[in-house]
Amino acid sequence: MDYVKLGNTGMDVSPICLGAMSFGTAENWVHNQWALNEADSRTIIKRALDLGVNFFDTANVYAFGNSEEILGRALNDFANRDEIVVATKVFSPMRSTPNGGGLSRKHIMSQVDQSLKRLGMDYIDLYIIHRWDYHTPIEETMETLHNIVKAGKVRYIGASAMYAIQFQKALHVAEKHGWTRFVSMQNHYNLIYREEEREMMPLCVEEKIAVTPYSPLASGRLARAWSESTQRLETDPIAKRKYDETAVSDKLIVERVAELAASYGVPMAHISLAWLRYKNPVVAPVIGATKLTHLESAVESLAVTLTAEDVAYLEEPYVPHPIVGLIPYGGELLSARK
Repeated sequence: MDYVKLGNTGMDVSPICLGAMSFGTAENWVHNQWALNEADSRTIIKRALDLGVNFFDTANVYAFGNSEEILGRALNDFANRDEIVVATKVFSPMRSTPNGGGLSRKHIMSQVDQSLKRLGMDYIDLYIIHRWDYHTPIEETMETLHNIVKAGKVRYIGASAMYAIQFQKALHVAEKHGWTRFVSMQNHYNLIYREEEREMMPLCVEEKIAVTPYSPLASGRLARAWSESTQRLETDPIAKRKYDETAVSDKLIVERVAELAASYGVPMAHISLAWLRYKNPVVAPVIGATKLTHLESAVESLAVTLTAEDVAYLEEPYVPHPIVGLIPYGGELLSARK
């Protein structure tokens, strides 16, 4: 495994990040129809470590804390804490009560301590704001994030899924006040959703921000034949909202992925992930895995090299897509468990 720097930092991460959204089957968790129990999750986490993966991503809201608990227990059992990079997130409501979500000082200070407790760790390597909070001044959020870094609870901070103008505003506020800056952006980006190339990706290049895309395989759509179905394909409401509307145009791209995969003699996922490595400043896509083969295939994809002609061929059928993944202007907090 060849490691890479996380953006403009000195921290080394594997070029594959294992995402933990599929770990934990809490009641009322939207993904619990296909997510994994603790025993199966630990098998995948252990295999990731054996393969050289040192970068792991979760969130407080994944399985309402159970994902953090499962990931933390496994990493504490299997890994040297100083050799791994653990990311988690804050924003989404953890309860349907006042101050139950968002990016206020009150909520962040509460949730960082709860995440540390669930992970069973003394610090978080990368603490990510999960979405933009329209109801809290960005100055309050950035100062609070700076404070938890200086308190030693967090090493670096990152952001996820927002408009480029919002991200630029946060970076400006941090610079203006001498507060800790974001070092990473975890955005929605893959071969069938490339709207981030308009503003966010150029901004991250300019600001030396690491990009760690989520849904790099479009919830599996870029890893299997178009006619093939899975339980997640049939039951994941979030993925349906992201991709069903553009299925007709996306099908052309998926078919080209399959064509190139056949010519190279590799799985489709290898082609889709290899394409991401050509997109500066992508550092490490966040890979979800419910089977060992998903994880192993992602690591194996690092050996695949595409030509410039391949990249152009994959990209040519793309048409503009509706913006999905972030919260629109005027949007409210994501719904919480009752």
